[in-house]
Amino acid sequence: MTILSTLFYFIITIGILVLVHELGHFLAAISCGMRAEVFAVGMGNRLFGWNKKTKFSFGKLADDLDLEGNTDYRVAMFPIGGYVKIAGMIDESMDTEFLKQEPQPWEFRSRPIWQRSLVISAGVLMNLLLAIIIFWGIIYYQGKTIRPVREIGYVTPNSSAAKSGLHVGDEILSINNHPIQQWDEIGSSIYTESVTHDLIFQLKRLGAPITVTIRRTDIPDLTEEQFGISPIGEVPLIVVVDKEKPAGKIGLQPGDTILAVNGIPVSAGLLPEFIRSNKGKEILLTWVRGEQRMTAKVTPNSEGRIGIQIASVYQGPLKRQQYGFFEALPAGIQELQFTSILFLSNMYQLIVGKASLKSMGGPVKIAQLAKRSADSGFIEFFGFIGLLSISLALLNILPFPALDGGHLVFLAYEAVFRREVPSKVKIVIQQAGFILLLVFMAFVLYNDVINF
Repeated sequence: MTILSTLFYFIITIGILVLVHELGHFLAAISCGMRAEVFAVGMGNRLFGWNKKTKFSFGKLADDLDLEGNTDYRVAMFPIGGYVKIAGMIDESMDTEFLKQEPQPWEFRSRPIWQRSLVISAGVLMNLLLAIIIFWGIIYYQGKTIRPVREIGYVTPNSSAAKSGLHVGDEILSINNHPIQQWDEIGSSIYTESVTHDLIFQLKRLGAPITVTIRRTDIPDLTEEQFGISPIGEVPLIVVVDKEKPAGKIGLQPGDTILAVNGIPVSAGLLPEFIRSNKGKEILLTWVRGEQRMTAKVTPNSEGRIGIQIASVYQGPLKRQQYGFFEALPAGIQELQFTSILFLSNMYQLIVGKASLKSMGGPVKIAQLAKRSADSGFIEFFGFIGLLSISLALLNILPFPALDGGHLVFLAYEAVFRREVPSKVKIVIQQAGFILLLVFMAFVLYNDVINF
């Protein structure tokens, strides 16, 4: 049943994304006076469909059937993907029969460059619009839980933040003149602003204003490491306790949160350092279990360990921020912006060789995440679809043959040199690109399977 439900949510996820993408191409083509011969959900042979000429029918249509400019809306055999066949366009089907005839007014090749560019871009635009609508709806429906703090509770040693001069206790007032009201605005500001600008932090340190400037080149990529700051209010959560080690002997249990060492409040980052620095010395731990506050003395071993594994959990103030219908739209666009920057950053790291192709996920990974998000609830499932819709849009717009971006490169060439790329050259480039995509997809699928 798990495999079937995983497959079901995978088909639903891919079906929604592809349907929206192809609907963008279709609507743009029709609005520009072009004919769409086929609108298919799924790939492969036609199972059934409808058109004005033959009405509803099963199986393949006759090869010599003239639909007289009408579209055949069909469901194909394999429920992955989909396509729109636009009259007079060389696409992945490699159909070139139309080249034997003079261009017709309703064909793609007969329309102005701006219209053809719109048709090619419309799938990407629809996927981005879908993501905005999903984020808009989620934020309007459930609002956001925010951490209304601006004070740094921990700076990771040797991190970019530490090297840039940020200190524990600094209160971040603004970044590049954008006021900071709550902690989550800090991360989004750092990674969106550093794309094009150095960062100017306006801080309050020990009650006095101070400015810290950080070069954009010193900001780590999200795929490599974190910037290195945590908010005040994050405490160590114990996730594993070795009963034979000092922590187990004083009664620490998974789920406990440690508040202080020797009466000094500690964060999840500071606790291991504090314990290591006191190896062989008795220290006083203070922790909370449910509503009960507990203390005990413990002596770290010669390696500076007490036998626990910890995670960071935020226990500072929380605030539920609700949005009106129109107020939620800018927040949805902001989610789109941040996710797009993250995706493009990941792609850049792959291209320059700083990240491994093995880190990429394919159909199996997508299916697993779709199932996991669906199990978490309706909101999480659609949030996952929104994230994936952005990835599909940005991947499709890359200037690679057989992708939408590849078609736009042909149109850009035509606009600059005032002549179209020869059809034979287009076909060769499209075929080469399609083969490379198949090889890449096979690699990603193989990577998925061996890491399953």
